[in-house]
Amino acid sequence: MTTPAAPVPAPAPKRGIVKQILSGDSIIVCGFVGAPPPEKQLAFSGITAPKLARRPGGPAETSGETKDEPWAWEAREYLRKKLIGKEILFTSEKPPNSTREYGVVYLGKDIATGENITESLVSEGLVTVRREGVRPTPELTRLWELEDEAKRQGKGKWGSSPSSEHVRDVKWSMDNIRAFVEKNENKPFKAIIEHVRDGSTVRAFLLPDFHYITLMIAGIRCNGFKLDDQGRPDPTQKVEYAEEAKYYVEKRLLQREVDIVLCSSNNSNNMIGSILHPKGNIAESLVREGLAKCVDWSLASLSSADIQKLRQAEAQAKSEKKRIWKDYQAKAPQITGKEKEFAATVVEVVNGDALQVKLPNGSVKKVFLASIRPPREAGKAGQDDEGKPIPRPKGFRPLYDIPWMFEAREYLRKKLIGKKVHVVIDYIQEARDNFPEKTCATVTINGKNVAEALVSKGLATVVRYRQDDDQRSSRYDELIKAENKAEKSQLGVHSKKDGAPLRVTEIDAARAKLELASFQRAQRIDAIVEFVASGARLRLYIPKTNSLATFLLGGINCPRAARAATGTLPASEGEEYGDEALLFTKERCLQREVSIQVDTHDKAGNFIGWLWIDNLNMSVELVRAGFASVHFTGEKSSYASQLKQAEDSAKNQKLRRWKNYVEEAPQQVNVEEEKQPVERKVNYEEVVVTEVTNEGTFFVQRISEGPKAEALFAKLRQEFDANPPLPGAYNPKKGDICAAKFTLDDNWYRVKVEKVAGGKVQVHYIDYGNRETLPTTRLASLPAAYSADKPFATEYHMPYVLLPKDEELKDIALKYLREDTNVAKLYLNVEFRPAGQPPSATLHKDQSGTTDIIRGLIAEGLLMVETIKSRRTNKLLEDYRAAQDEAKKGHLNMWEYGDITEDDAKEFGLGKCK
Repeated sequence: MTTPAAPVPAPAPKRGIVKQILSGDSIIVCGFVGAPPPEKQLAFSGITAPKLARRPGGPAETSGETKDEPWAWEAREYLRKKLIGKEILFTSEKPPNSTREYGVVYLGKDIATGENITESLVSEGLVTVRREGVRPTPELTRLWELEDEAKRQGKGKWGSSPSSEHVRDVKWSMDNIRAFVEKNENKPFKAIIEHVRDGSTVRAFLLPDFHYITLMIAGIRCNGFKLDDQGRPDPTQKVEYAEEAKYYVEKRLLQREVDIVLCSSNNSNNMIGSILHPKGNIAESLVREGLAKCVDWSLASLSSADIQKLRQAEAQAKSEKKRIWKDYQAKAPQITGKEKEFAATVVEVVNGDALQVKLPNGSVKKVFLASIRPPREAGKAGQDDEGKPIPRPKGFRPLYDIPWMFEAREYLRKKLIGKKVHVVIDYIQEARDNFPEKTCATVTINGKNVAEALVSKGLATVVRYRQDDDQRSSRYDELIKAENKAEKSQLGVHSKKDGAPLRVTEIDAARAKLELASFQRAQRIDAIVEFVASGARLRLYIPKTNSLATFLLGGINCPRAARAATGTLPASEGEEYGDEALLFTKERCLQREVSIQVDTHDKAGNFIGWLWIDNLNMSVELVRAGFASVHFTGEKSSYASQLKQAEDSAKNQKLRRWKNYVEEAPQQVNVEEEKQPVERKVNYEEVVVTEVTNEGTFFVQRISEGPKAEALFAKLRQEFDANPPLPGAYNPKKGDICAAKFTLDDNWYRVKVEKVAGGKVQVHYIDYGNRETLPTTRLASLPAAYSADKPFATEYHMPYVLLPKDEELKDIALKYLREDTNVAKLYLNVEFRPAGQPPSATLHKDQSGTTDIIRGLIAEGLLMVETIKSRRTNKLLEDYRAAQDEAKKGHLNMWEYGDITEDDAKEFGLGKCK
């Protein structure tokens, strides 16, 4: 009697986590230990699933691209949604002569109560049960029964829908990746991560169109794998933390549904974007764990908020010395306290990347805009045969001869000069290659980053650093984004056209003789002060003629400042108060827009004349401050009375050069009388305002002269109606008083010819104040009978006020002034009559003295009260200052962001407008 064979024990179930679904009947399971833990491929016993498409050039590719079998994707997706990342129980065995393990997967706590995944697949009609060449077992019999039931119910692949509806149209490649990204930039796609190449590079399907893409995660880079000769990861070449970063991403994203936001593409035709999981941004997590670094070139494609999060995560990983940062040591010196962050006033712009700023304590500090470079000279890096830099040509002027350098300087000058800025020191660049140490900072004005604005206009480029170099701007990522936009728009230095240097003419002795007459005829000329050599000697750039000239202030004797040695001249000591006078002029004029009036020139070709800054005559101001005395030429000039008053004031106060001054014939001064307020004389005249100029002056006609004016105009028109002039017969010359036919009403009026050029004549309607440019055919000789009467329109200045510097606010101020004065009658009071200028007068709606139109504009923040020092009280000036204080408190118009006169007052020693 034989003993029956003992039954073969069933294999003990194992536990694992589903890492990846390979197809509808095959998965990869990993264990619970290690990083990454061991893993195995497991096929489902007894069933066959439809085969998924294979991409061309994919792993183990031998036969090129294939397409899905019907229902292959649905079977894979069924398993993915049910199992990916889940803990399972499974039994497996490896048949003889097989390289794969087969088994059964259970989803649940144990086999008895868990879901048999094979049976679920068969029940849904997603796989086929093997029937031929197999030995029936209870398990197979159960599967056959489930399959027959699925067929009866028409489930899955046994249904009636066409097979073609269940085959994906996979787009394995794109013809124009860049165009696709630009079209869908910042648009979220639903996607499934199919493969993790390394910690920062994945492959994914974009749904629902099944675009198969390679995506580099924007803003970061993980350590990658070294590749073999066939371009595949070489397992023998280990890279620290590469495997750990890859597993970190696989564990969280592989075959998960995510959102992908495309940002850009690179030269390798890989897409760059962000992967957003319901639990967060994988890039931020990788960086925080020390498995990835931020990379500048792709950070720029992200939003500012995302960039800030990644930078903060990296800073945290560095401080905790996690993984790739385990040996990290900060290179940049720590700057703290007042040395790190402070407010200052910009007093000079040095080329296009540096500023001289004045600190509250009065000292001047030079700071460079961090992480940017000004426009570069073409070929500057060239070297000769000995390896030495090629010298620049004689007379080379970087500001004008390097394309875009002048535009960069001008942009900063217009925005910053004389303005208060906020400075944050980012790093100190050590002295090297004969260059001194540089203090590099982020400078902002009203919250706007100056360097970013400069870069965004293509007037500077951003310095590229090594990834481990922390010595960079605190706003570095914003600079990169700004540069990318400028490059895309081809602005400034990024333009495809080569920039041309600014053609600037140097006015020497010979040229000064040629230019003198035209400068004298032009009266006032706009200029920019490029350099201040002494209190009365300045270097000017004149935009109108694109020329550079040395300009001497006329009418005064000003002490000479000390001069350093040059190549041909030795150093010289300055005269008493010479250096202080230099500083006085420099603080007020350097790189400011001024207007000049040229009287003559000296033998060296230096122009001599008068210079105004904010309507202040600098010759007069130097005399008033006690730095200069009146020259005999000043006594004969149009400004003699102003100069004398200023000198008398300096003498009385014994300022500087007058500190030991004793009057030759002292006079008794009634101190009590001097303290009394200056009585303002009020003599109202009824007027109508006929014109308000763009400079803020206004013309009026007195109502009492109205009938006389109307009678003259009526007779003039009758004269021309009776004897029409022959068009073109009159040859106008500058300064002529003649007749002109006004464009709007075709009536004749008296005019003065101001300019004749190219058949066009600029005329001034002397009885109304307006100006117009007309063809010569609309002008005629004025009969003698109509030229005897003086002009009926008189020009006046607004007393003690200035128009806003901001062009937009200036336009608003002029608009309201024109509206307020466009009435049938106003009351004018002449306040004072400055020498050589139109009188200054106020305008009132009635005679009560409480309806001053100019005061109303001051109170609305549309006019600024001049800074005037006086020992005597001036009631009108005090009233205007009170109105200005109201506007400041209400932050109206020009005072919206605070007191714009505060910098001048504190930093330059001027009195505040109160």
